[in-house]
Parts: sequence; C-alpha cells; structure tokens
Amino acid sequence: MDLTKVEAFANKCAVQMSLKAAKFSAVILSFFGMVFACNFLYTLLKLLHLPRIISEFTVGMIIANICRSSSKFEMPSVVEPLVGFGMILYMFVLGLELDLNVLMKKPDREAKVAYGGMISTFILAYTVTSFLDFSAVPSIGFDLALSATLSGTASPLLSRIVTDLKIGKSDIGHLVSAAAVHTDLVSSLIISVGFIILDADKRHIGIRDLNCIIVTCSALVIQTVFAAMVSPAFFAWMNHESPEGKPVKGSHLVVTIGFVVIICASSPVISGYSPMMSAYVTGLLLPREGRLSKLMISKINYFLSSIIFPVNAFWVFWISSFHDYKAKDLGTWERLFSLMALTMVGKVVGAIASGVMLGFPLPESVAIGLLLTVKGHFHMFLATTAVEKGVISSTTGLSMLLISILTILQTPTVVDQIIKRARKHTPRTRKALQWLEPSTELRIMICIRGPENVSSTIRLIEMSQGNPNLGIAIYITDMIELSEKVAATAVNGEGMNALNVVSKSVRQMREQITSEIEAYMAENGEGVTIRRMMALSMLTGMHQDICALARDLMVSLIILPFHKNRLDDGKFDGSGLSGFRLVNRKVLRHAPCSVGILVDRGMVSIKQTLSLNIAVIFIGGRDDREALSYSSRVAKHPGVKLTVIRLLLDTNAAHNSGSVTSFGKRLFRHRHDDHEQEMKLDDEYFTGFYHKHVAGGKVYYTERHLINSAAALSTLHSLDKQYELIIVGRGGGVNSILTVGMSDWKECPELGPVGDILSASDSPVTASVLIIQQHSITGDIDGLDDDFSVM
Repeated sequence: MDLTKVEAFANKCAVQMSLKAAKFSAVILSFFGMVFACNFLYTLLKLLHLPRIISEFTVGMIIANICRSSSKFEMPSVVEPLVGFGMILYMFVLGLELDLNVLMKKPDREAKVAYGGMISTFILAYTVTSFLDFSAVPSIGFDLALSATLSGTASPLLSRIVTDLKIGKSDIGHLVSAAAVHTDLVSSLIISVGFIILDADKRHIGIRDLNCIIVTCSALVIQTVFAAMVSPAFFAWMNHESPEGKPVKGSHLVVTIGFVVIICASSPVISGYSPMMSAYVTGLLLPREGRLSKLMISKINYFLSSIIFPVNAFWVFWISSFHDYKAKDLGTWERLFSLMALTMVGKVVGAIASGVMLGFPLPESVAIGLLLTVKGHFHMFLATTAVEKGVISSTTGLSMLLISILTILQTPTVVDQIIKRARKHTPRTRKALQWLEPSTELRIMICIRGPENVSSTIRLIEMSQGNPNLGIAIYITDMIELSEKVAATAVNGEGMNALNVVSKSVRQMREQITSEIEAYMAENGEGVTIRRMMALSMLTGMHQDICALARDLMVSLIILPFHKNRLDDGKFDGSGLSGFRLVNRKVLRHAPCSVGILVDRGMVSIKQTLSLNIAVIFIGGRDDREALSYSSRVAKHPGVKLTVIRLLLDTNAAHNSGSVTSFGKRLFRHRHDDHEQEMKLDDEYFTGFYHKHVAGGKVYYTERHLINSAAALSTLHSLDKQYELIIVGRGGGVNSILTVGMSDWKECPELGPVGDILSASDSPVTASVLIIQQHSITGDIDGLDDDFSVM
C-alpha cells in the first residue's frame, strides 16, 4: 500500500515537473520571440527615424493585450521582480552618467533653459491637476508627485534620439542634450526627496510618519557620506589594479560589484527607502571616470537593452491594459488631452521665457521646449507603479503611457522643422580656400597613419601658417584601422561620445605622435592652434568618419597621406596600402571641403635651410586655382621661396607644326567651346594673384608655352632637384590638351594627370608633391544634418 502511494506521489511530481518545465520553456520561447519582434520592428521603424523604445513598447502593447484576452494565461511571477531589478540598474547607471558638480557651478544657458522648462511645467501642472481628479483619492502629495514627474526629461533617450537624427553636433543639439541632462538630474533628485517624505499606501499618497522620515534621512546621510568619502579611493585602487590594456580580473569585478551593492542596499535595509532611488543617489556619488565605471555603464546598458526593456514594455501594458480602458468616458479624453497639454505647454512656455532672456529665435525656443518633453522608461515605470498600487486607475495610467510615447513620436517632426529652417538660413557656398575670407581663421585637417607621417605634418604646419599673425587651426587626425585586435580593446561611449581605444600599441603610437608635435609647438607654436583627433573605423567606412569630422570642425582643407610607404632611398614601395588608397579615393569623392594628398619624399624644415623652394604648377581649372590659393598662404612665410610655373598652350606653333593629333584638335575645340567661362575665371583669378604677390616681388613667376603633352611631360621632368615641394591641382584644367596621353601610363588616377606623373615610381623628380582638389558645391547642403548653427 505504501509503495503504491509512493509511486502515485512520484508520478504526480513527475507530471508537475513536466508542466513546470513546459511552462518555463514557453516563457523562454516567448521572451526570445518578443526580442526578435522588437529587433525586426526596430529595423523597419529606423526608416522613420524612430528610436528603439517605440518598437519595444509597440511589441509589448500587442503581446500584453493578446495575453490579456486569454483567460488561461497568467503572467509569470518572475516578470515583476525582474522589471524592478532592471529599474534599479537603470537608475544606478543614470546617476553614474550624470555629473552632480554641475549644480555647484554658475548656471549656463543650458541650465537656464532646463530650469525654466521645469519650473513652468511644475507650476502649471500643480495648479491644474487638483481640478481634474487624476487620482483615486485626491491629495497634495499626488499633485506634487505628478508635477515633478511631468517636469522631467529622459536625458539618455533624448541624447540618443538627437544623435540618431543627425543634429547632435549642431548648436541646438548640444543645447537640448545638455538641458535634458540638467532636467533629468534635478527632477530625479526631487523625486528622490519625494520618496523620503511621501508614501503611497492604500490608494493614497500621504506624508510619512516623522520618525520614518528622520530614520530615512539619517540612513541616506550615512550612505551619502560613506559613498562620497570611500568610493573615490576604492575605485582609484581598483582602476590601478586593473589598468587599461589588460583584462579585468574576475575577483576585482566581484569585489567592485559587492562594494556597490552594499552602498545601494544600506538605506533600503535600514529605513525601507526605495531601492531604485537609493541606487540613483549612489550612482551620483560614485566616480564617473575610470575603467571600472565605464565598464559597468557599458555592461549594464547592454543588459537593459537586451533583456529588461522588452520585458518592461510587456509588464507596463499588462498592468495598464486596453481591456480596462474606458474610451467611452468623456473624462478619459479630458484627462488625456489635459496631461498632453500640461506636458507640452509647460515646457514650451519655459523654453520661450528662457529664449527671450538668452536671445534665441522663437521657432527654435518652441522646438527646444517640445524636445524636452520626452519621457522614458523611468517615467513610465512610475505611472505603472501608481496603477499597481491603486493610486490612479488603469485608464489614467494607460493615458500617461500613451502620452509618454507621443512625446517620443513627435521628435522626428520637430527635428525636421529645425533642419528645414537651418537650410533656409545656410549659405550654399563652397568650403574651399579660394572663397575663404582673408580675416577668417584657416582650418586644416591633416590625417596621418603613424609616426612616419609626423615629420611631413610638422613641415605642413610650418609652411601653412604663413604669417603668424593670420592664425591657423590644425586638426591632426590619426587614421586607425578598427581591426579585430583594436576592436577587442575599444570601449563604447554613450550618447555622442566616440569609441575609446585602450590598446597599448595604439595608445603608445598616439602618445609618441603627440609628444613630437608638442615638442615642435613649444618652440614654433605662435599663431597655431593644434588639436588631436582620431578616425577609428574599418577601412571601408573610414572616409565617413573623416568627412564627418571635417564637417564638425568646419575645416577648409583635408590633407591625406599618400597610400604608399616611402623607403630609405626616397622611393616608394610597390603596391602600397590598398585599403588606405581606397580611403583616399572615397574622401576625394565625398569630402565637404577641399582635399589634398601629400606624396612625401622627405621634406626639409624651413629652419634647416635658408629658404624652402616650392613650385606651383598652374595649367588652369578650379583645382589649379585652389592650389594657387593655398600657395598664396604659403608665400607669406618669410622662409619660403615660391615659384609659380604657368603652362600655356602655344596654339599657333602646335597647329603650324602639326604636332596636335586629330583627337587633340577635337578635344581642344570641345574644351574651348564648353569652358570659355572657366578660362575667364582662370585669367581673372591669376591676374589678381599676380598683382598681389608676383608684382610685389614676393613670388617668382615663369611661363612655359608648350605645343603638346610631350612637351608638358618634358617640362615636368625638368623640375628635378630644383624644388623641395611641388603643388599641383588634381583636375588638369581647361587646357587639358597639355595632358592628353598622360593617362595611358597612370599608376594612381586619383592624383590626376600631373600629380601622377610627378609621383610615379619611375619619375626623375625627387621633390615631394601636394595634389589639391577644390571642393565642389554639389551636395554641400547635405552636410547640414551633422553641423549647423541656428541659435
């Protein structure tokens, strides 16, 4: 009998275990299905420039309501604790990313915009909410809590949206992102204080007992003092034990996590304070800099986006379901539109008031206010928690969720209007040296691959500064290939921050370059501003990083290194670096400014010789005019001896001698007919250059009248050992009959016919060559999305 009972019990246990295993498998399968659906929908919504949170909440809303329709479905018990744990992590990372020190500084314009929007929204919301019966039991505590929540902004989400919509590096993008950070910091601190004083219990938000408030305050003070005093030393020690470039030891990571958990858990354990807000306060007090802090931010954000946020979206719409939404009730729509109006009008009024004081245009002030209305995961979590505790109805909670989503959905439209207005006020001019105002600071980006390019970079800086009184800004940009080895040591930044490379070899290379540049600047830095930049990317996409940097920095000229490496005898290796050759070609095609390619054969310092002999070849065309424009800057340097060599077609001699082929005659006739205006521009610009520089004796000038390309080739070869640097235009010019046939033996077509001849491996010319291409106006306005000014 006993054996029968045991067998029956064992069978019952087996059935129960099978059911639980099947249920667990279904939950896991559902989770992966939800994540796949979120990723698929996000891929589609990216075409509409909508952020990932929209896809998460759309999928969560659909799945939650489908599950609600089934009477057999029960929400897994693990979902709610998982969401709560995720929000603790979210608030911790939010606090870790925000800088508490900004509250100690004098308010800048970003802070004034943030505080203006917060104050106006808070006052308006507190004044109106008491008349609209949002809560089940009206109270002052609820009105304060709702007003503080509506005053907030989801800064991580807004920063990501602004960056994705291509205005993150504009002046209004910078201002909105910084104002959102101020708003998020202060509003979250206010909510933290609210959790000390207020308590949501039995459908009512009331004031807590005085003893509870005192105990909670005491616990938070102890937690704050301990975190502020101990954590800097602790993290400094841990960062020292785990230096960049080496893997973090598991024991160090465990000890760090344990240290953070102890601080976060102290006030909740002692006084029952909210674990979520305790994590936020702890994050604010921990050091933001250092390897371990960045590692925690990166890993936690990945965990949140991969697991927590999809589950959170399901949970909020499970609690606030459409099945309970009273759409037929007029009060529902009254509260919905009232909340929307409070959120938007409050922020817009505050932004307009701040804009009037700061001198912002009215449309931009309105746009700033609308962007600052964006709500995120934290605000939706608070609304859902209020529904769960019975403080507000499911209908009101769902209205709050829908309004939060609407604040996100309207951002692409607002940004589109900002861009349209900016396009109307942006002059459509070429970003080239020829049109650069004499009083404008010259900005040049010099790209280098490694220490081997430093010497030529210093020479370029030396001669480009011309007269030190003119002023010049040089952006030295490291071209670093994102290989698997480098990628393994790269740490993703947040928001607009780029990748941080911690590879030892890359770091040492950059430090060596910086030290050599600084050594030069210490003695010769008058009138020169140097900034170090980095283009870290795979070679197939490096041109995009270079062009984006050029737009951001508003440079007039990008100078790239030749893709071949120079040998000890001054010659170049055979094929060179094909990947960097592709980068150079793509930059020439897509650059937002003029581009130069330097073929370095060993340039001598101006201080090492009485004068640096430089020649400029002028045949004609916009590229040659750009080369002449750059040369006019170089000619102002007292140590430069510049000679302009103009190659002209001797048409009479060519026709009389029959040296011009029938193809050449047709080509010349075609060029003459189609580019008469271009030739006129050449003559006008060259005449101005002649009177300004040659007539005054600053620049030497010589003309060569040639009958064909063979004579031109002979002339180019005759320049051997006369000059240290030869500057040429890439295009060849309108008198292209002088370059006909040169393309038959081109090694590097991207250098143009003249540049390729002078740079060829078998060329007798031993001088360095700088090939310049003038920026084309075609597509210039397309760069507006990354860099523009409207404030």
